[in-house]
Amino acid sequence: MNPSQLIATATEKLAPTFAQVDQQIKHNLHKVLKAFQEYKVGVHHFSSVSGYGHDDLGREVLDQVFARVVGASSSAVRVQIVSGTHAIASCLYGVLRPADEMLAVAGHPYDTLEEVIGIRGEGQGSLKELGIKYRELDLTPSGEIDWEGLQTAVKPETKLVLIQRSCGYSWRKSLSVADIERIVTIVKAQNPDTVCFVDNCYGEFIETLEPTAVGVDLMAGSLIKNPGGTIVTAGGYIAGREDLVEKACCRLTAPGIGSSGGATFDQNRLLFQGLFLAPQMVGEAIKSTHLIAMVFSELGYEVNPLPFTPRRDIIQAIKFGNPEALIAFCRAIQKYSPVGSYLDPVPAPMPGYESNLIMAGGTFIDGSTSELSADGPLREPYIAFCQGGTHWTHSAIALEYALGEIMG
Repeated sequence: MNPSQLIATATEKLAPTFAQVDQQIKHNLHKVLKAFQEYKVGVHHFSSVSGYGHDDLGREVLDQVFARVVGASSSAVRVQIVSGTHAIASCLYGVLRPADEMLAVAGHPYDTLEEVIGIRGEGQGSLKELGIKYRELDLTPSGEIDWEGLQTAVKPETKLVLIQRSCGYSWRKSLSVADIERIVTIVKAQNPDTVCFVDNCYGEFIETLEPTAVGVDLMAGSLIKNPGGTIVTAGGYIAGREDLVEKACCRLTAPGIGSSGGATFDQNRLLFQGLFLAPQMVGEAIKSTHLIAMVFSELGYEVNPLPFTPRRDIIQAIKFGNPEALIAFCRAIQKYSPVGSYLDPVPAPMPGYESNLIMAGGTFIDGSTSELSADGPLREPYIAFCQGGTHWTHSAIALEYALGEIMG
């Protein structure tokens, strides 16, 4: 069967799944619309102020709308946040103090957090250098949360529990909102004062509820991922309990300024519109993951997650087993990207990552993973991590070419 036939057959099999995704899009879009209605969003909210950014009405209303959408008491949506890692770091530095302990309960964290925590690197003011202790609860051999170990994992000095929702660069299941709610219940039973913090990158609008709607104290993510709807030019968000959001904002800006500063540089319209588009864009990305999983599993490759399995983020992993296939796949994705199709990705070092990476992503927003992209570390077992897709048909076109390159 040639690549075109493989994709056509997979699409036909996935029709009921695509219809289910459309219903989820509708539910999440309705939630966004209700928030826009509640806070009476109008064109006057699209203008900005300059300088310090004090009394920015659009920014203030956007914070309220975003908090309402994710089920939090407070939020801060800021273009000053440069990445998901920056948003997460602001939360960790805002909440943790010397002699506190942070416990990661979903195994080893994403590569870019290693230097923030102090697992790797020195001399840059990591949490470790500030006297904050760190501990991990390993996953089970099957890649699941160690639920039994979690029952007794929280110590009196455990100030914050880090819950990484997405699999990152690991071969495990990403966490569902139900998993996260269960973690919160177990942690709070041991110490109700322990802050439950979620790295929510890649997870927004995947389900009909967000972690802050099921008891999470604080969460953070990037606007050039899911909640930016593929059009927000930069930024990130912090959401959760009002006092914790303010502490994080005091690290983002300065104590005494917190959430009150930060000009929006005439980006308010894009921030509102990106949030409105986000459910649709995430839905298309979910369809793309199902299609990629279906086609590669039919060819005998290991994929995570499997086709038809409910999605927990917008990441689809394919285990190629050798560097040549991983590189060929990423080059094919780049070739069928709308921007930079003429570029040839090569493995290279990337700030914040331990291994060389190959990255494909001819995206309109640099680094956007809501648009179709693929990347992976050049280390065994040579896994490609695909993300995003503004429409599943674009993913199908790029996939057809990629299959041709790999199948020969």
